[in-house]
Amino acid sequence: MNHPSAQLAEFAAELKYEDIPFPVLRRTEDLMLDCLASVLAGSSARPVQSIARFADAMGPTSGPAENMVTRRTSSPLFAAMANAAAAHMVEQDDVHNGSVFHPAAVVFPPAIAVAQALGRSGKELLTACVAGYETGIRVGEFLGRSHYKIFHTTGTAGALAAAAAVGRLLNLNPAQMLDAFGSAGTQAAGLWEFLKDAADSKQLHTSKAAVNGIIAAYLANDGFTGARHILEGAQGMAAGMSSDADPARLTHGLGSRWTVLETSFKYHASCRHTHPAADALLALVQAHALSIDDIARVDALVHQGAIDVLGPVVDPSTVHQSKFSMGTVLGLIAQQGRAGLPEFDAALHDPDIAAFRKKVVMTLDAEVDQAYPEKWIGKVRVTTTDGRVLDARVDEPKGDPGNTLSRAELEDKARRLGIYRNAATPEEIDTLIERVWTLADNDMVGGFVPGGQTLNGLTRSHAG
Repeated sequence: MNHPSAQLAEFAAELKYEDIPFPVLRRTEDLMLDCLASVLAGSSARPVQSIARFADAMGPTSGPAENMVTRRTSSPLFAAMANAAAAHMVEQDDVHNGSVFHPAAVVFPPAIAVAQALGRSGKELLTACVAGYETGIRVGEFLGRSHYKIFHTTGTAGALAAAAAVGRLLNLNPAQMLDAFGSAGTQAAGLWEFLKDAADSKQLHTSKAAVNGIIAAYLANDGFTGARHILEGAQGMAAGMSSDADPARLTHGLGSRWTVLETSFKYHASCRHTHPAADALLALVQAHALSIDDIARVDALVHQGAIDVLGPVVDPSTVHQSKFSMGTVLGLIAQQGRAGLPEFDAALHDPDIAAFRKKVVMTLDAEVDQAYPEKWIGKVRVTTTDGRVLDARVDEPKGDPGNTLSRAELEDKARRLGIYRNAATPEEIDTLIERVWTLADNDMVGGFVPGGQTLNGLTRSHAG
């Protein structure tokens, strides 16, 4: 096996805890906490509840895996289905810049559910999650910018990321892992058209990517075969979904370049394409003590991907859709100095925010576009009501690897996410934080938040 898909499968199948540098393992823990807090924050949302009800109706009434949405247990497949939907709901989960891919929502839910079901250790879980990240990110990079214009990469590359993580927990050999990739890739889907209608599809994308990865890995473990060139083959993913795919990206730096360390945390509770401009505007607002009434116009100088994704959202009709509105995000920055979950909830029908949206113009900037997606540069030009023209630039938005969140900041974010809409108590969040930080010391992965049933011998009562 010497083709790129096979090399990537071999890496994922044979990755060992001892092979992974300490900073990569610690960053994986950071990303896990960020993801699980996002699951809690998104757990009460209507689309998530719909998927959770479906999972309850179709799945078992109890099982070895933790459903953090319902606080009950289920099979790994249906627990992951609900948790992955919630992870991506509030737009606070991570992103890898170069692949424009959100790994956490499609790696941690299936990996945790399967690790709980199989009785795997914390170290085995962390190893599997790294395999998932390294696989999914490279697949996203391979598929390229043309893919992202139409396809939601988190739904497509995410299926292979999930398959890699689950396959590692199942101890698939390289040939079986390649079969899992084939079955995951043939199921990969997710289209951006939903944004125009404020539809709920984004949660289905992460939910199904997690489920499809579990299906693919378990079938491969049972001898089920998949296309061995699903990525680069003449009728594979790239052929049908990309015009600029580069197979070299599938194997670039395997074992030496750790893409986990390149993954960014989200500071604002919105689409990542809004963050660079939001940070640049925040710098101007703070430097010049501007209020929302002081601003007559904002020119956001952006990359083409931002225009493709955000451009259709001119008059958001839901809170979730407003997170893809550059005007709404920048309006919150000008009005509140932040764009967090409570701010978005209050902004949907705010007449000042609605008026501000009309002041915001996105313009393609050659420098910003050329740097993207490896770098997400933020540039804004503000014209004030008294005639001043002010420019600001941010080369690394808050949360990027060069401007990352400390563990103290991540704990603070987790606490804010966890108590959102009373998803969890402060005490439960403290317990979650402790369980993630000590995960590598555990011989068996247990539950992360209290529930009403028994999981791996641990009985807990719901504090809600």
